[in-house]
Amino acid sequence: MNPIEVRELVKTFGHVKAVNNLTFDVYEGEVYGLLGPNGAGKTTTLKVLMGLLDPDSGTATVFGIDSTSDPIEVKKRVGYVPEEQLLYNSLTSREILEFVASVRGLDYYRTKNRVEEMARALDFANHYDKPVITLSQGNKQKAMLLIAMLHAPDLLILDEPFSGLDVRTTRIMKDVIQIHTERGGSVLFSTHIMEMAEGLCDRVGIIDDGVLVAEGTLDELRTQSQSEGATLESVFLRLTGEEDEVRKGVDALKGALDK
Repeated sequence: MNPIEVRELVKTFGHVKAVNNLTFDVYEGEVYGLLGPNGAGKTTTLKVLMGLLDPDSGTATVFGIDSTSDPIEVKKRVGYVPEEQLLYNSLTSREILEFVASVRGLDYYRTKNRVEEMARALDFANHYDKPVITLSQGNKQKAMLLIAMLHAPDLLILDEPFSGLDVRTTRIMKDVIQIHTERGGSVLFSTHIMEMAEGLCDRVGIIDDGVLVAEGTLDELRTQSQSEGATLESVFLRLTGEEDEVRKGVDALKGALDK
């Protein structure tokens, strides 16, 4: 049983098919990157996995638990950072974390020590007792990361987790992901930062218009795209058919700037 198994997943919004017959697995101890252009269906897929959206057809399971039929059990096993920073602006991060810990039924003192250690590691200790509304975007993202890791989950599902983070915290977060997988945990994350995916992911799935167009290690993707030695960014642009569009856009920009 894999930490994540998605089979023939379909999700539509009106006449738009956001996810179209999507199938992929995330293995134990693996970092899997879900990449795609804006509107490709990445966030929709992650929300179905978390039980926040019901699919039209197909299945999404987490440790064998169906996300649709038992979303609460899924949430017990997963640390989730959504794309939107959903925090109570009138509360402090400490108050939010204490609330989440109580909802999860976590031991107060063990959780308190864990949070304080993580807050120091993320250079967040000085912001811990400030109202969320006063925090920068980067510090709000740090609060979301603390919430996701609060219960030491076996699986992290992260939607654009590096958004707004400074260089130091980005490096720490990369180390956290690597330590998590070295201990047998798994990670599924979406990102637009190709260099981040290239450096962190064991395997990558590329989706376009809700369809999985390619999957594999970077070397396997290079073979699929006939791009020997290319960066993940170049491979991504070729596999999603955006290589020519980028070239045209750059030529148009050059022409505009020359006028």
